Amino acid sequence: MQYLSTRGQSPAQSFSQILLGGLAPDGGLYLPVEYPKVSSAELDAWRKMSYADLAVEVLKKFATDIPEADLKALVHKTYTADVYRNARAGEEASQITPLRVLEEANGTKVVLQALSNGPTLAFKDMAMQLLGNLFEYALAKQHAELNIFGATSGDTGSAAEYAMRGKKGIRVFMLSPHKKMSAFQTAQMFSLQDPNIFNIAVEGVFDDCQDMVKAVSNDLEFKTRQKIGTVNSINWARVVAQVVYYFRGYLSATTSSDQKVSFTVPSGNFGNICAGHIARMMGLPIDKLVVATNENDVLDEFFRTGVYRVRKSAETYHTTSPSMDISKASNFERFIYDLLGRDADRLRALFRKVETHGGFDLSGKPGSDGDEFAKVAQYGFVSGKSVHSDRVATIRDVHAKYGVTIDTHTADGVKVAREYLTPGIPMLVLETALPAKFNETIREALGRDAERPAGFENIESLPQRYEVMPADVEKMKAFIAKHTGL
Repeated sequence: MQYLSTRGQSPAQSFSQILLGGLAPDGGLYLPVEYPKVSSAELDAWRKMSYADLAVEVLKKFATDIPEADLKALVHKTYTADVYRNARAGEEASQITPLRVLEEANGTKVVLQALSNGPTLAFKDMAMQLLGNLFEYALAKQHAELNIFGATSGDTGSAAEYAMRGKKGIRVFMLSPHKKMSAFQTAQMFSLQDPNIFNIAVEGVFDDCQDMVKAVSNDLEFKTRQKIGTVNSINWARVVAQVVYYFRGYLSATTSSDQKVSFTVPSGNFGNICAGHIARMMGLPIDKLVVATNENDVLDEFFRTGVYRVRKSAETYHTTSPSMDISKASNFERFIYDLLGRDADRLRALFRKVETHGGFDLSGKPGSDGDEFAKVAQYGFVSGKSVHSDRVATIRDVHAKYGVTIDTHTADGVKVAREYLTPGIPMLVLETALPAKFNETIREALGRDAERPAGFENIESLPQRYEVMPADVEKMKAFIAKHTGL
């Protein structure tokens, strides 16, 4: 399996060649030359597999240059009940991503897929734990080291740091928007004292952090000299690891491969739902892929109108579902590439317009940049928006009716999911995090604190270690160089 850049100006690479990197040298994102296909017979054969065995079957279609025995060992080391041990009451940890039917009425069904049983209580652990093991494996083979440079709006950072802490040959430099994460999220990251972990609180919003990561990635000389890699969802290995739980969710929610399901995904950077798009392109019988946004509704606007309009930092809202406080969705380029029929020249022109004019218009109206919006429905995408009052009301409603407490992002997902229910087709809502990570809003909604898994009782009181820095690329490069000694 070879991988090409969405910008079309970088040579094809293998899985192992792109594993440790982020953006392609031409500034694009990697995608397989073609999506591997999955047959109904394969789906039926996979139905009773463990999560780890299923992951091997899916991942070996993409990581064709890693010996299957090595891949199997890495995957089985990752997806264990010991690693994903934070299951709630009534959930079986060994299932890794258990389903919980939330509501059934008039032939419709809303189902939560638990993705937050890992060490940092967020769905990012599902891919990041595997990425940590893949990185260590690849670096040991090459006798090399890696300096991970990433950005987080809340959960990616802690998931990356917990996956990479203590890993030989790896340092992590993680940017986050200063004072714009929940107290729990901040404490999870900043309380780590491991010498290979560097937390940098940036004076700005997430998009400022992400822009710096892209700027450093596009400085090829600095990137090479400093051995820079990334764990953000622009990293292909992270996206493909997330594809697995779409297959697991489908197989758990159905009894035969002629049935369909839909997925609703709380969306910020488009990486999570991009994995769903890839699963659907592989042949997974997905009816709808529902994009749920918060007040930062760039993606909802596109999927309603065909207009992609990036917001500036000052126009990006700080909300109570902060992991979605993103106005420039990195992985969106992967879907647009497919929507354009993989026309790299046209894609480059559109994303140049994002930089010069703040967006593009595919609505087909006079003066627009094209008419591809008419094709969006063929890919199953629809969208909706949830604001603070919606998520508080949804948290209250779900708790009152079903005795289940959900976090703020998952609440955005449930609210939007209810707008797209179809009789006979289960709607799976991907859980984003455990509610303890957003206790301030849980207290507002329910008048009490969220339950915490053992070991997280007093995390906010732990000593914190971090640097506050301006959104200045050159100062950031100097900081990295100082601490790598390269």
